[in-house]
Amino acid sequence: MNHEARHRIFLLSPAYAAGERARMILSDRAEFELARKLRCKAGAPIAEVFTFLSGLYFRGKIAYATAFARPAPGIASVFVITPTRGLVDAETRIRLDDLREFATVDIHNEDPRYRAPIERDARILANKLPPRSEIILLGSIATGKYVNVLLASFGDRLRFPVDFVGRGDMSRGGLMLRCAADRRELPYIAVAGAIVNGKRPPKLAPRRYLATLR
Repeated sequence: MNHEARHRIFLLSPAYAAGERARMILSDRAEFELARKLRCKAGAPIAEVFTFLSGLYFRGKIAYATAFARPAPGIASVFVITPTRGLVDAETRIRLDDLREFATVDIHNEDPRYRAPIERDARILANKLPPRSEIILLGSIATGKYVNVLLASFGDRLRFPVDFVGRGDMSRGGLMLRCAADRRELPYIAVAGAIVNGKRPPKLAPRRYLATLR
């Protein structure tokens, strides 16, 4: 692990906003608590909404990022990549209309509706961050939809957990949950030039977590 980094910021890949669980929460008939929150003026934290949409994978990401972020003064420490709003503070509250907007764009690095906002926010964040800061991507680096957009602004400061190589989404989610619970941070390597495909690691042994771990 690189212990030289004074500040560590996390970027979390988004949940899919047009799937079955999204349709559940967007339904006018939905009466569960999170659906009611989204209908209210105050809305609900985007991290809570994306955890509902994605389940274990996003739950693991937010738990891990919250446990190990090292914020720089005046800058949020955990950001969520969104389909249309660029990089959003994980504590930002959204409403139903915001979620409906996210569902209209299937993330692709050539789609300007996605690319322009994230390029803008990445440039702003890169300029604000002090030296010896790292940006950790908790998401796939096997496609260009995140990497191609973010590398232009962050360069060698953009890193990812090396233990992600060879793992699927559910395995990554489980790994991050247990690392957050154990307070065991993973080692990181630079995204630029990284080998993104490797041998699949052994399955993680089942483990139960407290419901409050997020």
